[in-house]
Amino acid sequence: MTQKLTLEELELKAVEIRQDIIRMLEHAGSGHSAGPLGLADIFTALYFDVLKHNPKNPDWEQRDILLLSNGHCVPVRYATMAHAGYFDKKELMTLRQFGSRLQGHPERTKLPGMENTSGPLGSGLSQACGMTLAMRMNKDHHRWVYVVMGDGEQDEGNVWEAAMLASKYKLNNIIAITDRNNIQIDGPTESVMPLEDLKDKWEAFGWHVIEIDGNNMEAVIDACAMGRAIVEKPVMIIAHTIPGKGVDFMEYDFHWHGAPPNHEQAVEALKELRTLRGKIRSEHE
Repeated sequence: MTQKLTLEELELKAVEIRQDIIRMLEHAGSGHSAGPLGLADIFTALYFDVLKHNPKNPDWEQRDILLLSNGHCVPVRYATMAHAGYFDKKELMTLRQFGSRLQGHPERTKLPGMENTSGPLGSGLSQACGMTLAMRMNKDHHRWVYVVMGDGEQDEGNVWEAAMLASKYKLNNIIAITDRNNIQIDGPTESVMPLEDLKDKWEAFGWHVIEIDGNNMEAVIDACAMGRAIVEKPVMIIAHTIPGKGVDFMEYDFHWHGAPPNHEQAVEALKELRTLRGKIRSEHE
């Protein structure tokens, strides 16, 4: 099992993961920047504190399940898995290359520890419901299914069908996390298809809702712990994140939803991340 890190170590690890995301995307010449950078704190918390998992035995029967519904954000998962020991970090530079295990949207059978294939948006919660029902049949009451979802994909009707099913069957082993970064490919979510009041919507569908700052590592860990303590309902964590987190010229800009940095932009982004925006001195300067 991956050794848990201190809060300071977790925060530094998230910065390292953001740097790898930039390197991967620049090398690939395609891919999504904003979402993966915004999710780095959540995935770091999951892999290095929250999840029961074993990189040396990815199919361990007692592991928790982590599903990524918004598959285009998979660079953050690849980078975090490599740091956790699922595969060599050098393989990160094969992102989106022909024949690579690290495709632009994840394929379950290609990579040990990848629990679902996700391309079409809106499917992750339905997958979580199926897996949770299977666990119930097998009396696996001490395992959790975590599913990370985008906010824009909640325009999809099948999300709400799954939400109703999870509530009906009281699937309390599901902890869903909505990446509430307020952007999607065509613009701000509230301009494309307004979602608010998102908390009220999920509560109306019978879910226990927790709202947090998704870029606060401690808040992510605490929310997951609270979610595991809820026994009568499935849990939705609405995690407010900054798209493009850590790179000033990317933050809050929906144009970076589906765009990679070029070489000059990558150099600037890596400098910002290494120095925490000039707060510390970088050995690379």
